[in-house]
Amino acid sequence: MAQSNTSAWDRHMVSITESAQEYLAELLKKQNCEGIAVRIFILDAGTPKAETCISFCRPGEEKDDDEVKQYEAFKAFIELHSIPFLEEAVVDFAKDSMGGQLTIKAPNSRLPKISDDSSIEDRVNYILYNEVNPGLAAHGGHVTLEELFEENVAVLRFGGGCQGCGMVDVTLKDGVEKTLLEQIPQLKEVRDVTDHTVKENAYYQ
Repeated sequence: MAQSNTSAWDRHMVSITESAQEYLAELLKKQNCEGIAVRIFILDAGTPKAETCISFCRPGEEKDDDEVKQYEAFKAFIELHSIPFLEEAVVDFAKDSMGGQLTIKAPNSRLPKISDDSSIEDRVNYILYNEVNPGLAAHGGHVTLEELFEENVAVLRFGGGCQGCGMVDVTLKDGVEKTLLEQIPQLKEVRDVTDHTVKENAYYQ
């Protein structure tokens, strides 16, 4: 069962405003489920695709390592992996002519954060985001991690100006692959899954 640990919340300043608490409490009440809570997590945390989510969390649906905070009317669980990316995050409810809208602002959700015990996936995303993509952006391109194959093979997807680029093999072999393999010794290989037959946006023809 998840242990109560408010220090992580306080430290990372995840906050749910009073108006948002009232709104969530009403939503939870309508579910007619004893002990139902909310759960906050980020999909694709630390990448440009990051999406911050709040979901209903019925008893038993929380994860063992979730952090939990008790609010006045409900509990909120937070995915452990998402905590660093939820620093300064604010959940708010703003009334408007249509009734109102729940908003989540997580300014750090897309910023890669790594530590000594970060996963290989987080490390790859961090290097792509901070070191590789700023260089590729000059050519209108970017690269993302598609998947980790057998835990030590990084499969990358090139997009934008890099897709269909005649120089992409050079870019991949000389630049991206070298950078990743040098900085992440656990990686054995880097592959590219992009279909380079599409040449409409290619920078080099």
